[in-house]
Amino acid sequence: MSSLIAATRFSVLDRSRTREGGTNAQALKDTVRLARELEGLGYHRFWVSEHHGVPGVAGSAPTVLAAAVASATDTIRVGTGGVMLPNHQPLVVAEQFGVLESLFPGRIDMGLGRSVGFTDGVRKALGRGKDDADDFAVQLEELLGWFRGTSPTGVRARPAEGLTVPPFVLAMGEGAQIAARAGLPMVIGDLRNREKMQRGIDHYRAHFRPSAWAQEPYVVISGTIAVAATPDRARRLLIPEAWSMAYSRTHGTFPPLPPAERVEGLTMTPKERAFYESGLTGHIAGTEEQVAHDLETVLKETGAQEVLVTTSTYDRESLLDSFRRLARVTGGAGAPSA
Repeated sequence: MSSLIAATRFSVLDRSRTREGGTNAQALKDTVRLARELEGLGYHRFWVSEHHGVPGVAGSAPTVLAAAVASATDTIRVGTGGVMLPNHQPLVVAEQFGVLESLFPGRIDMGLGRSVGFTDGVRKALGRGKDDADDFAVQLEELLGWFRGTSPTGVRARPAEGLTVPPFVLAMGEGAQIAARAGLPMVIGDLRNREKMQRGIDHYRAHFRPSAWAQEPYVVISGTIAVAATPDRARRLLIPEAWSMAYSRTHGTFPPLPPAERVEGLTMTPKERAFYESGLTGHIAGTEEQVAHDLETVLKETGAQEVLVTTSTYDRESLLDSFRRLARVTGGAGAPSA
């Protein structure tokens, strides 16, 4: 194992993906179970996501799910990747994280994104429009103010005020600029578009302003990493997600994950095939030796302090085996303290 990999934290974002033939309840229980297993493997953080009205994703209430994960684990940091701030009132978000931090002190992360619902129907149901994402920087400032007790309203956010819950900005679009101006750690992806990712990282570091939350830039790169005994088996791990993405691009809805063997037997339209093949490329996938080499390369390029792994697949045992193998590559995944 290289010294660069050994000095890097490795964490996991699980989207609570549903599987064909499975239920939403099972997907959520699988998320909690996976967190326990990854804690034993030494991963640093375990985050959950926010999606609304998506057939293939059960995770719609990340702070609720984070509470379940934290209560089922003992040492791994738990957080959100992320709470989509434009969908919520900052006071309510502060209160939710204040409760989490009070119950699980020193273990909670507050990952925040600026996306609104993915469809017109979802946005209407949430009472939000596309333009609400433009207010993210203002909402972020208000949210952090609730923890510092600086709200001009005279209202006190209880139990959040006075607590320190590390905030992270999910950098999509203008996210890198917002993270830099606010002086917050940044999560950026994906590994499939290295040039775009590097531009965001360079901008973030060049414009970072130290804050009470972070004195120096902190970069978390995110993406899919699949590790298996052979390159072909690693590639098969990517197939269910690649097909679900291709289906969503051509049918307008993101479905549950199918088994790889069913996808391999499908007759695809040229458009579906193009999206599907594209979805299989650009990830870090292969044997432990191949993945170690690719990780070394991307860490040298980006200078990232942490890697957030976002892998999803139908076969849960193969997914866990991939995380076990990655932990061997990284020497236990958690890396340095602090």
